[in-house]
Amino acid sequence: MNTCMRYMEKLLEGVEVEWKPLGEVLIANIGGGTPSKAEQTYWSGKIPWASVGDLSIENAFVEQTRNHITDEGLKKSSSNLIPKGSLIVAIKISPGKVKIAGSDIAINQDLRGLIVKDCILNKYLYYYLNIISFVGNGTIVKSVTSKYLEKIEIPIPPLRIQDKIVQILDTFTALTAELTAELTAELTARKKQYNYYREKLLQFGPEVEWKTLGEVAEYSKGRTKLVEVDNTNYVGVDNLIQNKLGKTNSDKLPKSVTLAKYDKEDILIGNIRPYLKKIWYSDRFGGANGDVLVIHKVDKLVISRYLYYILSDDRFFSYNMNYSKGAKMPRGNKDKIMEYSFPIPSLSEQERIVSILDKFDALTHSISEGLPREIELRQKQYEYYRDMLLNFPKPPKA
Repeated sequence: MNTCMRYMEKLLEGVEVEWKPLGEVLIANIGGGTPSKAEQTYWSGKIPWASVGDLSIENAFVEQTRNHITDEGLKKSSSNLIPKGSLIVAIKISPGKVKIAGSDIAINQDLRGLIVKDCILNKYLYYYLNIISFVGNGTIVKSVTSKYLEKIEIPIPPLRIQDKIVQILDTFTALTAELTAELTAELTARKKQYNYYREKLLQFGPEVEWKTLGEVAEYSKGRTKLVEVDNTNYVGVDNLIQNKLGKTNSDKLPKSVTLAKYDKEDILIGNIRPYLKKIWYSDRFGGANGDVLVIHKVDKLVISRYLYYILSDDRFFSYNMNYSKGAKMPRGNKDKIMEYSFPIPSLSEQERIVSILDKFDALTHSISEGLPREIELRQKQYEYYRDMLLNFPKPPKA
């Protein structure tokens, strides 16, 4: 990394940089619009039509859009076609989000299309605008104007320096993407292995006793007061993480005076949209809201951790969805959940199963937790070098 730093310092040494308002380096600053939704002939054509949501991609170029319009829709609206290679900047919803048009793309009214002069490279400007904080009166704004964009001051080194900066940042971007793909593939492989062994270990026939959930557990009957919970032990459905990844601290506390009490080794399940597979094995005391089911084990012949693995199995979530109520926001059927039937082997066999699955669970979660940490580290490293490359000193004001 020191070698890389010295290279970049040498690259920028003695470089003359001219600062100009963005408006002075633009050939055009183009607005957009939305064709009438009432006219079917304006839609489902061949022209890609972008809104802010289409800028939520990971790479620099917008190649595909969710919606397309026809030639007539383009002509009969205030939308405009932005040439391939131009910058597309969000001015509303997510002001400052920047991408490059990967093809000729029509845009809506929340975007601006910027066509730049020969003195500046599109990709260089793309990287620079991504480090700009779009602010108004010291706070992040929800929208900016076209004039606001044009007043942003841009450092303009020689084109050869711009090109070198782009090459370096492209390399860092590619390396970060490659690392993310490798770690994601490793995580996927471990999850498949984990799910395979869990399914095998939890398969039993008539040789073991089967019981319903209601025979070995109950919904928590205890209640706790609001003053006894904080953001670490309050559980709402929003801070349960989907796909069986436990919970995060809550960013808000409820207004309810009393909450369902849960204890250590209880099992908490999100009861809204069961297909999200929200479940957590409690390691503390706390309170939960009404959208969270608190399962409390009452049978001594069942190990709590074994019961957790039973209820975190995909077969349980499929069963729960089959009996859920509601279309747009299905909820689990609490009575049917208690009728869920599963095998209960001997305590020694339960302990063996738990021991094996705990090891797989720890491995999978260590990779799951390590992945974002590693990505964050690489992202910070990338941002450090990016900011150093683009941090040109401004000349003193006359």
